[in-house]
Amino acid sequence: MVSRYSPRRQAVNGPHMKPARARILDAAAELMATIGLARATTKEIARAAGCSEAALYKYFAGKEDLFLHVLDERLPRLGPLLGELAKRPADGGAGGAGGARSVEENLIEVVRQAALFYEATFAIAASLFAEPALLRRHAEGVRALGAGPHIPLRSLAAYLRNERDAGRIRPDADPDAAATLLLGACQQRAFLRSFPDGEPVAPVEEFAPTLVRAALLGLAPGT
Repeated sequence: MVSRYSPRRQAVNGPHMKPARARILDAAAELMATIGLARATTKEIARAAGCSEAALYKYFAGKEDLFLHVLDERLPRLGPLLGELAKRPADGGAGGAGGARSVEENLIEVVRQAALFYEATFAIAASLFAEPALLRRHAEGVRALGAGPHIPLRSLAAYLRNERDAGRIRPDADPDAAATLLLGACQQRAFLRSFPDGEPVAPVEEFAPTLVRAALLGLAPGT
């Protein structure tokens, strides 16, 4: 009998087999995106990766831990990018929040990564909301690991707060509201992209600068 995951099995069993951890992450990313997070059990992920469920638990504490590693290592790098920006002082120089880049350039990259990230994770997240009990368990597990959907908002707001303190955006700007507007627009774009036969959505390379320039009308310091 040919498995529905036969293309992956061919890669797993081929002459250039990846390390087990990489195979597990690849399988988890694929299954979470295709059959949903609710149905992608650790047993199913291990089977698709060509290893035992016990082997999976050598690398990951559970499905929530595996899910977070998939987000961090197999999807557009929104989390790492925001973490880097939020931690650096906004002096505008080589060691600033975005190195030598302007606020506009930093935000365009954030929006570009966020749009791609939310588009890639929309199906994963949607499957959870169909099962409230599972959603609660997943939320509790992710929260226990110090993660959750609020982290990108906090990180982007922290970056904007640094830029405000450095005088590169308006002193009366609201970093939390601006972060919500930018990331909320990216999530809306992901919803529209996922809706069958919906309205056309601008390519990300057009969407990102357009959105950021609109936001900067309210953030830019006065001349």
